[in-house]
Amino acid sequence: MKSFHLISILLLSSIFMIQCNNTPYSVEGDKHILDSPNNDMQVQFWVNDAGSPMYQLIKGDETVITQSRLGLELKEGDFTSGFEVSRIDIYTANDSWEQPWGEERYIKDEHSGMLVELSQVDSGKKLLVNFRLYDDGLGFRYEWPHYTGLTEFIVMNEITEFNMTADHMAWWNEAYIPNRYEHIHYETRASEMDTVHTPLTMKSDDGLHISIHEAALTDYSAMSIINRGNNKFEATLFPWMDGTGDKVRATVPFVSPWRTIKVSEDAGGLVTNYIDLNLNEPSKIDDTSWIEPGKYFGIWWDMHVLTKSWASGKDHGATTEYTKEWIDFAAEHGFDGVLVEGWNIGWDGNWVNNANAFNFTESYTDYDLPYLTEYAQSKGTNIIMHNETSTGIENYEAQMDEAYQLYEDLGIHAIKSGYVGDMIANGQWHHGQYMVRHYRKAVETAAKHKIVLDVHEPIKDTGIRRTWPNMMTREGARGQEYNAWAVDGGNPPDYIPTIVFTRMLSGPFDYTPGVLDIMIEDNAEGRDLNRVYWTQAKELALYVVIYSPLHMAADLMHNYEKYADAFQFIKDVPTDWETTKVLNAEIGDYVTIVRKDRNSGDWYLGSVTNEDARSFSLNLDFLEAGKTYTAQMYVDGEDASYEDNPYDLDIIEKEFKKGDTLELNLATSGGAAIRFVMQ
Repeated sequence: MKSFHLISILLLSSIFMIQCNNTPYSVEGDKHILDSPNNDMQVQFWVNDAGSPMYQLIKGDETVITQSRLGLELKEGDFTSGFEVSRIDIYTANDSWEQPWGEERYIKDEHSGMLVELSQVDSGKKLLVNFRLYDDGLGFRYEWPHYTGLTEFIVMNEITEFNMTADHMAWWNEAYIPNRYEHIHYETRASEMDTVHTPLTMKSDDGLHISIHEAALTDYSAMSIINRGNNKFEATLFPWMDGTGDKVRATVPFVSPWRTIKVSEDAGGLVTNYIDLNLNEPSKIDDTSWIEPGKYFGIWWDMHVLTKSWASGKDHGATTEYTKEWIDFAAEHGFDGVLVEGWNIGWDGNWVNNANAFNFTESYTDYDLPYLTEYAQSKGTNIIMHNETSTGIENYEAQMDEAYQLYEDLGIHAIKSGYVGDMIANGQWHHGQYMVRHYRKAVETAAKHKIVLDVHEPIKDTGIRRTWPNMMTREGARGQEYNAWAVDGGNPPDYIPTIVFTRMLSGPFDYTPGVLDIMIEDNAEGRDLNRVYWTQAKELALYVVIYSPLHMAADLMHNYEKYADAFQFIKDVPTDWETTKVLNAEIGDYVTIVRKDRNSGDWYLGSVTNEDARSFSLNLDFLEAGKTYTAQMYVDGEDASYEDNPYDLDIIEKEFKKGDTLELNLATSGGAAIRFVMQ
């Protein structure tokens, strides 16, 4: 069902309102008030005495965002004050749409909308602010239609505030520092933050969970949040690094990304909040049948544990012979692809600095790309192409069309791309408008060639997978490789139950799970600290807890042969889901997620904890009534401990029905991975 309702409200010398049944709009004094469909959320908008646009967000009896300014500083003039409201359009929508792949097949889009036209008294220029209010949050953006009095303009600063009512707990990553998003999240009071990336997650002392992010980042600078003190927070944009101070260069008509505020009474509600997707445009790809979720192996972990190298020579990993072994292994176990890193010219020497050395069509002499793609496809699998740029954007874009055409001609439909480097080779930020434009160029070019992308060192996800569903997954956080070589030893026990409610709120995450060699016995000498800091059961649970439509099985072949029983769960678990539910959660402590397979009646459960052992009694109400399920349970053994006995794994089968109770005992930094097979 789809419904759409629009009310236009003109504001002349005084405010008046057209009455309409069930309108979500009202006026109280100088405030224009919009209610969410279920009336639980409310956004209030007004212009203060200085003519500055203001808003606040309320849930029930609790103020989420208190009196906060809106506006921008343009090179062409100040757009933060001197405004009056000249028009308001009220609209409502009640719709649903289907994802071609995803964590939730059908997405409900029900919201109340308020489009506010502001006229600047002195200049005559106009600025529009568009609000969309959902039952679980708010999205708003700035808009410049043709008639606003501008043709081209430059944003110098965005004055968008997110002012809080108290000093909430916050989980955050620092912005404007090397290594992009790849840092452990801090857990502090919000007052201790400086400037941070989004998603920014907070929790009030009353238990209200809040996530600030953005949606539909298409031709703008990425937003970070700066702490102004006294619980006041403001948007900040990454600049063009050419000395101008420009943040965004625009030509009308133009819109900013949506600024999003997700609100939930529990942590799990943040995970199943799809506002960011709803605020993106529908798919621009009509036929998505070639976009297929799946699982893959790769010549990748070898290099991180130093058993092979990206560079050519005696230790080269990307050889025809070794790739054939992986192809055979993938075919034997039903995997969809083999990623091969180090296949192309440019990896010799210190490849991190080889921005202009990479060739994206020419292989090393010991790697026969045409032969291997034909061989893989004959076995029912395929090669996943790898394009590392080392931030040489001009070099990559100069070759992009030719390279993507080659891959299409060979029948390759997936690329893992990389942008290793603290700054782009030409001095730009990874997060500025320059790179936002590049990442969008890459996904649109890939779509023309029926290629899906897995982007490492990416721009953060803002829901564009709705518009371009070939943008399937991305890194954008510390992945598995940190367990092999990070100087701090690896990702800590609370990493997964934290990142589910921070980085993962933005979209799919290519963590590259599946290392069953928990102590990393394959690792190079001198890396005594490095290991996976949880149990084998928890590592299996990542395939459910972490959402990605493309999941890697990152370990080496001999470890999957050694731990064949545990490997069975990785073989069985799908990557495309009908629906997702969070059974319990506490940020940084634990989370249990269940997902229903889109292509069968089976359900999968993943549960993880931090360094503390925990026991859960879980109600299985999500199972279908009248059906019996065989639960294939991969759980921590009685003596399991991430420090002393991470390999203690019990594999148990039990029968369950809807309404039964599941008892789970998680070891220290432990977990559980369960497949419920419908009989």
